[in-house]
Amino acid sequence: MKKKQEDLISFEIGGTAFSRKKMLVIAEIGTAHGGNPEKAEELIAAAAESGADCAKFQMVFADEILHPLSGPVELPGGRIPLYERFKALEKEEGFFAGLKEACERRGLIFLCSPFGLKSARILKNLAPSVIKIASPELNHFPLLKECAGYNIPMILSTGVSEFRDIKLALETVKNVRHKLVLHCVTSYPAPPEDYNLRTLEFLQEKTRLPCGVSDHSLDPVLVPAAACVCGACAVEKHICLSKQDGGLDDPVALTPEQFSGMVKILRRCEKEDREEIRADLEREYGKDVIRKVLGKKRKALADSEKMNYGRTNRSLHYMRDLRKGALVQPGDIAVLRTEKVLSPGISPMFLPRLEGAVMAKDVRNGDGVRIKDFKRILKK
Repeated sequence: MKKKQEDLISFEIGGTAFSRKKMLVIAEIGTAHGGNPEKAEELIAAAAESGADCAKFQMVFADEILHPLSGPVELPGGRIPLYERFKALEKEEGFFAGLKEACERRGLIFLCSPFGLKSARILKNLAPSVIKIASPELNHFPLLKECAGYNIPMILSTGVSEFRDIKLALETVKNVRHKLVLHCVTSYPAPPEDYNLRTLEFLQEKTRLPCGVSDHSLDPVLVPAAACVCGACAVEKHICLSKQDGGLDDPVALTPEQFSGMVKILRRCEKEDREEIRADLEREYGKDVIRKVLGKKRKALADSEKMNYGRTNRSLHYMRDLRKGALVQPGDIAVLRTEKVLSPGISPMFLPRLEGAVMAKDVRNGDGVRIKDFKRILKK
C-alpha cells in the first residue's frame, strides 16, 4: 500500500527523525523520583528497559508556578497544598545534570520541562537536545520567548488550550526549526472518550507540524494506539515503579510492565497501516468505543478540562499589596497558574506593558491582574 504523505512528516532530535513509522515514545517520569537520585536511577532504568526512546522530567521551582496563597489542589493522589509540595521537590542544577547523564548512559533522550526563566536557564546550561513546554505554560510568553532563543528542538503540549492559544504559542516560537505538537487533555485521569484524537489530523493540517499525544487516561493502550490511526509520531505516558509510590502523578502512571506492553503495541502499529490499526482496536474495544475516542477533526476543550481553562494555564497575579496611585515595579506582578482559590488575571502577553503603570485602586497580594486596576498602561 502506498504510504500516506502524512506518515512521512517527522520531528528531528539530535539527527534522529521520528515519524508515524518510527515513533518517539516518551516515558514521563516528571517528579516521581521525589528528589531521590537512587529512585530516579531506577525509574530511568525502567523506562529504558520498557523500550522508551526518551525520559522526561520536570524542573520545579514553586515560585515559578504558583502563588504561595494558591491553596490546595485536587490531584490523583488526593487534595494537597501544591505550592508546599513543589517547594519540597526543588532540586539544584547538579541533580538534573545527574539525570541527564543517567539517561544518556542508558541510550535515552533526556527531556525536561522548565516552568519559568530560572529553570529554563538552568536547563540551557545542561545543553539538552530537546526541550518541552508543558500544557499550562503554552501561554507563558516570557518562557516561550526565552526558550525560542535557545534554538533547541521544542515539544509543545496543548492541553487546556484552544486553537487560538496554540497559534499564538507557535507564532512566538516560529524561529525554532524543529517543533512537535502534542495533543493533550489536562485532566487526571482523563476519560479516553474526551481525547477526540482526530484533533491530531486537524492540528497537523493547520500547523504543518508533526503531532503526537500526551495521554493521562488510565488504559495503557487505548489512546496511544488509537492516536496511531490519526498519524501520531509521538506518544507520551507517565511511568512509575508502583502506583502506590506517592508521586504526584503515580496513580495515573503505567508500571514498567504496562509501559513495556504499550511500547510493544506501538512498535507493531509502526508497521501497520492506519486501517489495520483501527480494525485491531475495534475488535479489542468495540466500534462504538473507538468512534468516540477518535471523535471529530477539530480542536476544542475537552469536557473534563473546561473547568481548568483560565486557571491551570497562566495569567498575571500581584505578588504584594499595592495601593492606589502606586507605580508597578519589577517583581510586583508574576506569570502564574491560578488554580482553585485565587481569581484569574489577564494574559501574560500584557506583562511588558505593566511595569511603570499607575494603580487606579488598591489590590491585594495574590489577586489576578485586571486592566481596570490601572489608570493607564504602557503602549506596546
